[in-house]
Amino acid sequence: MRHATRQAFTLMETIAALVIMAIAVPPMLYAVRQAHAQRVNPVLASKARWLATEKLEDVIADRHSAARGYDYLVAGNYAAEGPVAGFAGFSRTVAFSETLADLVTPGDGYKRVTVSVSWTDSGGVARSLAIATIVTEYDA
Repeated sequence: MRHATRQAFTLMETIAALVIMAIAVPPMLYAVRQAHAQRVNPVLASKARWLATEKLEDVIADRHSAARGYDYLVAGNYAAEGPVAGFAGFSRTVAFSETLADLVTPGDGYKRVTVSVSWTDSGGVARSLAIATIVTEYDA
């Protein structure tokens, strides 16, 4: 007499597999989503730093340009960019404040240049980064 070999899952085995998958799959999908956000957000922040540094270098170059110089450094010459050309989702502004040598008291001779970049991260949270430097009216 020959014994029949088992070739299929039983109903109980199928139900058990579905229950295990129903419990395991949602946390796995959440982990994948979190891993994606942790990978993307530093890249976006790095782009923001690069965009801020790029604009700050433009301002410094204008300061040392024979055609422009210190007096050219006013907000009216640096329009707000929203979005930044070639970088959808990023906006950039430049602000100036003129001070005395102590860098606190309003006056003439020193300008604090602040470049701010804003963007929305992968979680939908609005982020902002500001980089500043000081430029002087006086040539070395």
